[in-house]
Formats: sequence, C-alpha cells, structure tokens
Amino acid sequence: MMIKKVFIFALIVSLFSCNKKPQNYATFSGIITNHFGKNGSISTDGYKKEIKISKEGVFSDTIHVKNDGALFTFSDGNEFTSVYLQNGDDLKLTLDTKEFDETIKYTGKGMVNNNYLAKKSLFSEKAYSSNLFELDETEFKAKAKEITTQFENVLAKEKGVAANLVKAEKESFAANEKQMLKSYYEMKKEKNRYAKLIGKPSPEFINYENFKGGVTSLKDLRGKYVYIDVWATWCGPCKAEIPHLQKLEKAYHDKNIEFVSISVDNGRGYKDNSLALSKDGWKKMIKEKQMGGIQLFADKAWKSDFVTQYEINGIPRFILIDPSGNIVDANASRPSSVKTTALFNKILK
Repeated sequence: MMIKKVFIFALIVSLFSCNKKPQNYATFSGIITNHFGKNGSISTDGYKKEIKISKEGVFSDTIHVKNDGALFTFSDGNEFTSVYLQNGDDLKLTLDTKEFDETIKYTGKGMVNNNYLAKKSLFSEKAYSSNLFELDETEFKAKAKEITTQFENVLAKEKGVAANLVKAEKESFAANEKQMLKSYYEMKKEKNRYAKLIGKPSPEFINYENFKGGVTSLKDLRGKYVYIDVWATWCGPCKAEIPHLQKLEKAYHDKNIEFVSISVDNGRGYKDNSLALSKDGWKKMIKEKQMGGIQLFADKAWKSDFVTQYEINGIPRFILIDPSGNIVDANASRPSSVKTTALFNKILK
C-alpha cells in the first residue's frame, strides 16, 4: 500500500513538472565596482530598458527575450559591453569601471556565451593596429583576412557557445571583413581629397569651453603648430589613443606645438541622451585619465562649424595646423603611428 502511495505521488510530481511552462525571461544581475552613480540600460534593436543600479553598484532585473536569444548592449554611464541573453538564463556580471573591458567576468547560466563575448572584445582592441589603413592594398587585404581568421579562432576555442550566437558571430566576421575593405577604399578617396586642403586656411573653432576654465578659440593658438584630436568619451578607439597622445605631449612639451582635444560628446551613452550628463562624464574622464593638453568641449557636438567644415563623420580624427593657421594635414596620422613622430621630428626642430 505504501509503495502504491509513493508511486502515485511520484506520478503527480512528474506530471506537474511536465506541465510547467519554460521560463520566458532571463535574469541579469551583477556588481559594478566604481559605479558611475547613475542607472544603466540594456538595449537591442527596437528595445531599451533602464536598469536600476544602487549606489554600491548592485543591480538585478529581468529581460524578456524574443526568439531563441538576442545580443544586447549593456551600459553604465558612457561605458558599454555586449551581452547575449536567452530566456531561462540567470546571468551574473562583475566589473570595475576603471578597467572596464579587462575586468568583465560572468557566472551563472549563460556565462559561456558572455565570457566568450568578453574575450572577443579584448581581442578586438588589439586586432586593429593604428597603421592598418596605411598599408598598401595587397597587404591590407591579407591583414583583413588574417584578422577574420583570428576572430574565428577565438570563437572556436570556446566550447558550449549557443548555436544561434555561433552562427551570428560567423556571419558578422564575414561582414566585418567586407566593411574593412569598403572603409579602406573610402579612406584612399578621402586622402586624395584631403591632399587638396594642404596649405589652405583651417576652419575655426570659436570660444569652446575649456576644461581648465574659460573658453578657447583656434586664433588664441596662432604662432604654434596645433595637433587636434576630435574624440568622445564613448569612443573606444579614441580612448585607446589617449596614452599615446600623452607620450607625445611629454616628448614635445618644450616645442612649438599645442595639443588640443575637442570632445563632440552629445549625450550618447548617458541616461536620456543627456548633454549635461555627457559633459559631466567628459570632465570626469579627463580627471581620471589625467589627460593633458588643452581639453575643449565643442559648442554643438557633431553640428559644430569646425566639425562640419572638416566633414568629420567618424572619430577619432586628428588634424595638424601650422603656426599661420593653415592646414598641414586635415586627416593626420594617429598619436600611436610612427608617422606622427617622424613628422613632428621634422617640423619641430
């Protein structure tokens, strides 16, 4: 009789388990060290949700995922990272904003997919050298193919990545290589166009807010060479150039040259695309990274006269102007390029 009761109980449990609906959401939680003090967000195509983050950097929320999985962008302040979620995931994140990408770690259900994305992100930062687009066409094509193979190898080493994510990643690698080639040919065309500007008067920036106080105009710097870095706090490649720019500033601090960084921050990466918050983030990053030179905030971001007249639609962008205010190079090499040092050694004797 007892055996029969146990059997019936087990059957009821079994039926209950079979009828239980699969979880139609993912749980995403974590701890952010040195949290920026504002709420974060998670977004994908056509979807965005605010993530409440405590002063201690703790957060937890649920996200309903359509289909079999989706790639999201999770942001804290002006820093962001990719997150792949599937319904049923219970993903936990830890990171330190002072070394954002380098400290990202995931645990819990869904960790394999996301630890792969974290490794891919770190690889991406190293894959694209500053001199890549200075190669001749044959060398560039070979290098683009090599980068694609390296991305594929990073993915192949990670076992257990979701099939849908693997498929999407392989497609993105191929698309990325095509985009690299397209960008290369566009840059070659631009180089010819920029060559026609050499020796002509530079567009002006007037009364841009100076981090150290007051305002600064290009005319204030007349009599010196001016090396301009157009950047934004959310731009990864821009931030990667900061240490190299700092080295240049130190090496040529007693020469006839000024180093000017112009931020085109317009609220991107901040709550409600707030311009005020982006300006606060600009000031905070300058302090944290101990950025030198002349730090300016463009008056109308991407719509500023200086930016539009130089036809800047991608950053970082570097410009070199001579002591008379004429253009030396409207699309100068980056601080990390050996060409920059060679040029400075030539003109700053």
